[in-house]
Amino acid sequence: MFRRSIYKTPAQLRAMIEPGLITAASLDAAGAAIRAGVTTASVDEAASAAVLARGAESNFKLVRGYHHTTCISVNEQVVHGIPGSRVLEPGDIVSVDSGAQYHGWNGDSARTFIVPDPSRPELIAARSELSAATEGSMWAGIAAMASARHLGDIGAAIQDYLEANPPAAGGDWGILREYVGHGIGRKMHEAPSVFNYRTPDPGAEVKPGLVLAIEPMVTAGSEQTVVEDDDWTVSTVDGSDGSHWEHSVAVHADGIWVLTAPDGGAAGLAAFGVEPVRPA
Repeated sequence: MFRRSIYKTPAQLRAMIEPGLITAASLDAAGAAIRAGVTTASVDEAASAAVLARGAESNFKLVRGYHHTTCISVNEQVVHGIPGSRVLEPGDIVSVDSGAQYHGWNGDSARTFIVPDPSRPELIAARSELSAATEGSMWAGIAAMASARHLGDIGAAIQDYLEANPPAAGGDWGILREYVGHGIGRKMHEAPSVFNYRTPDPGAEVKPGLVLAIEPMVTAGSEQTVVEDDDWTVSTVDGSDGSHWEHSVAVHADGIWVLTAPDGGAAGLAAFGVEPVRPA
C-alpha cells in the first residue's frame, strides 16, 4: 500500500505559509470578538468571515459531522467545544482552535483568551497563569524542534517546561494524555502523533520537511477528562480549568518557521534563544 512521506519538499513548505497566515487571521478575528455577553457562535462567525475573506475554507468543516470553523472551549472544557448559544461571562477562560485550507494545504492553531473581570482579580490571575504556562510549554516544544533529533525531544521539552513552572498555588499542571499534536499538510491531521510529555519511544526523526502542529492541552488540576454528551466537547473530570495553545511549525534546511504566526514565531522563540528562518 502506498504511504505518503511525512516530510514535505521545499516547495510544499512554501505552499503552507499562506494557509497558516489565514489561520492566524481567523484567531485574530475570534479574539477581537471575545467579550462578556457574546455567544460562542458569534465568535465562530467572526473567525469564519476572516477565513472566507482570504479565499480559503474551514478545514474543521471538512471533518465528518462538524459544522463550525472553530472549536471553542470554556472553563472546564479543554478542547473540541462546539460554538453555540453559550454566552461568555466575565472571568471565563476561552480556548479557540481554528484552521484553514488554502489551495489544498492546511493550517491549524489555537489560542487561549481570558474575558476581563475586574471584580475577581484572583480568578483572572489563576486563569492567566494557566494560559501562560500552557503557551510557554508550546514555545518550549517549538524551540526544541530547532535542535531535536526525534519527536520525543519535543514532548520532553513541553513536560520539562511545565514541571519547571508549577502553579503558584502549589501542585502540578495536568497534561492531557489522550489528545496530542500531529503532522499537518494536505490533511489537517496527518502522521506522526506528537506527545506533550516524555515517552520511552524516541519517535520519528526531526529533519527538513517535517511539519507539526504542536499543541499542549493543560489543566489546572487532574489530567483526567470526559467527552460530553455532544460527543465532541472534552472536559475535565474534576471541573478544573483547561487551556489549549497550538501552532503549525515547519522544519527546513535553514531552521524552523512557525507557519501560523505572522512573525514566524520570532517573539515567542526569543526567550529560548531561537531565531526562526522563513523557508526559501
